[in-house]
Amino acid sequence: MKTRIRRNSGFTLVEILIVVIILGILAAIVIPQFTNASDSARQSSIQSQLQTIRSQIQLYKVQHLDTFPTVANLITAQWSVMTAASDQTGAVPPGTGQTALGPYLQQAPINPYNNSSTVAAAAGAGVGWVYNAATGAIQATDANNALTAPIDGY
Repeated sequence: MKTRIRRNSGFTLVEILIVVIILGILAAIVIPQFTNASDSARQSSIQSQLQTIRSQIQLYKVQHLDTFPTVANLITAQWSVMTAASDQTGAVPPGTGQTALGPYLQQAPINPYNNSSTVAAAAGAGVGWVYNAATGAIQATDANNALTAPIDGY
């Protein structure tokens, strides 16, 4: 009688558990890096938008008799002061015989932290942008309705 040697080919339970644990550790290391990349993309988007908005507010000031857009205009009109043509006094549409200035922005900017284009004089629920008409400074709000850290000294 011949004895057959049976050879089991496959992985043991211990080997499979070790592989699963190693994959879990790698996933725990990699996932936070994706979160950081997402936050970094939002921050980059905010910086780009703020730079554009601030330069266009300065251009508005230069072309409108050294006057910033008023908070009332930005709040009431929700960016239409910046997205429509106006005359030197800020009248939208421009008065008869006046040279049309602007538009300064193609559309109302949307804050990537809270998906709001609302502008106000102070941070609060649903406010995407906080604007100070005295200085022309504009800041974004974050997901907690707090002002984001100033960027580039503004």
